[in-house]
Amino acid sequence: MTLRRLRAAHFAAALLSASAAIAPVLPMPAHAIIVFDPSNYAQNVLQAARALQQITNQITSLQNEAQMLINQARNLASLPYSSLQQLQQSVQRTQLLLGQAQNIAFDVQQIDRAFQQKYSTASMSASDLQLVADARSRWQNTVGGLQDAMRVQAGVVGNIDTNRAQMSTLVGASQSATGALQATQAGNQLLALQAQQLADLTAVVAANGRAQALTDAERAAAAEQGREQRRRFLTPSTGYQPGSAKMFYGSN
Repeated sequence: MTLRRLRAAHFAAALLSASAAIAPVLPMPAHAIIVFDPSNYAQNVLQAARALQQITNQITSLQNEAQMLINQARNLASLPYSSLQQLQQSVQRTQLLLGQAQNIAFDVQQIDRAFQQKYSTASMSASDLQLVADARSRWQNTVGGLQDAMRVQAGVVGNIDTNRAQMSTLVGASQSATGALQATQAGNQLLALQAQQLADLTAVVAANGRAQALTDAERAAAAEQGREQRRRFLTPSTGYQPGSAKMFYGSN
């Protein structure tokens, strides 16, 4: 850098420093003076408050919508417990006992055949041995029916403990349900439990009714057979007819 250029730079720096020192002393123009307007300030504050209230309302609305979605999710939540399998097993056990009915099953056609063969009017042409065999068969049917009824009763009593446990669990699930769907499902399962108990009760009534019907049918058939045997006893016969007999072989 030449001496001339160096002097020019120093002179420019001095001019800038002098202008900076003199500038604050100069008066400010009229358009640069700040004027406070209370009315305008109040309007601005009011607008800001209204905007803040709108934001607050929007936040509240969003919170309400979020809570509504949470409630809907709870109402749509499924019950985590199901007693269907246990109830079906109880019904199947009772059905199995009914299906094991001895001699005469719970079948209309089989019942009709058995009554035509064993419980109808005593045949006048049947032998005494046949009458005795029919009477014994009817007695076996009656005893079997009584045993079947007691087995069904025992099975139903065995289901009581299972039903009690299921009822306790379902009532607890209903009381602790978090939504409408869980409460409804718990109520439906309680109704299913009641239906299963009614099915057990129906099975007991049917088994007892079958046993009673067999007892009455045996009694009626025995009365009819008794009349037939009495008729045969009182019917006049040819009686004893004398004939020739040989005491020893070859004698005259």
